[in-house]
Amino acid sequence: MRVAVIIERYDITLGGAEWLVFELVSALSQLGLDVEILTAKANDTAINTRILCRNYHGKRIPLAHFTKTVHQYLSRNHFDLVHSVIPVAFADVYQPPGGSFAEATIRNAASYQDGSVTLYKKATAFINRRRTEALRAEKELCKNPNGPIVAALSEYVKEQFKVHYGLEDKRIVVIPNGVSIDRQVDSTSVQKLRSRIVQSFGIEKTTNPVSFLFAANNFRLKGLQVLIKALALLSKSGMPNLPYLIVAGNDKPHKYHRLAKKLGIEKRIVFLGFLKDIQNALAISDVAVLPTFYDPCSRYILEAIAAEKPVITTKFNGAADLFINNRHGKVIDRPENIHALAQAISFFTDKTNIQKATQAIIEDNLKEKISITRVAKQLESLYESILEKSCI
Repeated sequence: MRVAVIIERYDITLGGAEWLVFELVSALSQLGLDVEILTAKANDTAINTRILCRNYHGKRIPLAHFTKTVHQYLSRNHFDLVHSVIPVAFADVYQPPGGSFAEATIRNAASYQDGSVTLYKKATAFINRRRTEALRAEKELCKNPNGPIVAALSEYVKEQFKVHYGLEDKRIVVIPNGVSIDRQVDSTSVQKLRSRIVQSFGIEKTTNPVSFLFAANNFRLKGLQVLIKALALLSKSGMPNLPYLIVAGNDKPHKYHRLAKKLGIEKRIVFLGFLKDIQNALAISDVAVLPTFYDPCSRYILEAIAAEKPVITTKFNGAADLFINNRHGKVIDRPENIHALAQAISFFTDKTNIQKATQAIIEDNLKEKISITRVAKQLESLYESILEKSCI
């Protein structure tokens, strides 16, 4: 089976969508599928990749221009199936890595936690031409009865397409997100990172405190502010074994450092900046925490589960589909619920509870459930069903 996978920019340093395509294409290829990535721009070393807009000099390719270019390429080259992660009507499968543009806009506005700012962000969201173009394309794609099947990364994403666009169940297939489960940590790098963190916290090397890891490239959207407030709430309560918080990600930390200092817990938080391999940080952490305002299905939470770490997140994260609340981790009803978040953190300051959750992750074989290979097999099955229907 020859499959075209469409993505605007193919550079895994950019983050989630690019990593998803990278791992997914690798997994599909291992199943024997012939996969070619069609993209506007890419790292020239990327294999099985056709760069279609090399001569375009703008920073971002207009969606309409890229869509037209891809359509022309497809008209000259045969593929059995077209799989896109951007909204194009001629695809057979549309897999939106960011969920629906409509929900993303609403939840991004909510993450500002200020009524007037939230209203302003909602009202001005589509001044951005590209966002408006993408939303319009997504709406049209859903209205078209001959449009693609939407491969939703979670039940949360499925519900978004039903609520915002009225898409029928028969046009949506839930194929939960997945990650590579066999990535190895580098022991030397882990030890260096451990020493750096111990030194930053000013604690003895022989001590073994509980540490939580928060990893994201958008600290506001992923809930770092509410996380710091929850830790401060525990500190104020006189909690004797207040945990340490490790923050990783390519975002500006100054605002959050000032907040931590204002709340008197700055000595309990270390900002590591961008980390190439989050697995190394997971290896020296006890619990992964992401009180996100919006995440279709967080790769970070899945990577934490693959590392057999308990997780804390919110119901606005589709990754909550893939583990059991109160067995493998905790799911908070909403990120603004600081008391519930503080209680979840407090629960996992007990190492016995951490060990129980870890053991449950192992016993329930969650690694296989979140494997990118499982995703590839489900997609292959979807491809085959689409081709069978087209032959009738």
